[in-house]
Amino acid sequence: MGVTHIVFFQFKTGTSAETIKDVSSRMLALKDTCIHPTSQKPYITASKGGVDNSKEGLQSGITHAFVVEFSSVDDRDYYVQTDPSHQAFVKSLDGIIGKVQVIDFTAGVF
Repeated sequence: MGVTHIVFFQFKTGTSAETIKDVSSRMLALKDTCIHPTSQKPYITASKGGVDNSKEGLQSGITHAFVVEFSSVDDRDYYVQTDPSHQAFVKSLDGIIGKVQVIDFTAGVF
């Protein structure tokens, strides 16, 4: 059963627009750079993201959201815990991200 992985970022005050664009582009590029250890092929089934444009005012400082989809819990777990490309990306965020929130769910499971 598939897993949807939603990531929210709040960039630190003073982070340049160029840096934010770079981080966002690299986050979306993980769809192609994360390689499954067995198949040796990309395993993220879908990835999208963007800057907040809600008028509700409930963002609590969050400015960017990304949705990453996986075919299985095992693929999500590999991505989060082991994937070298993802691990390098996370490490590169040090000093840039003020707050991150992550929600994962399986559609229809309550």
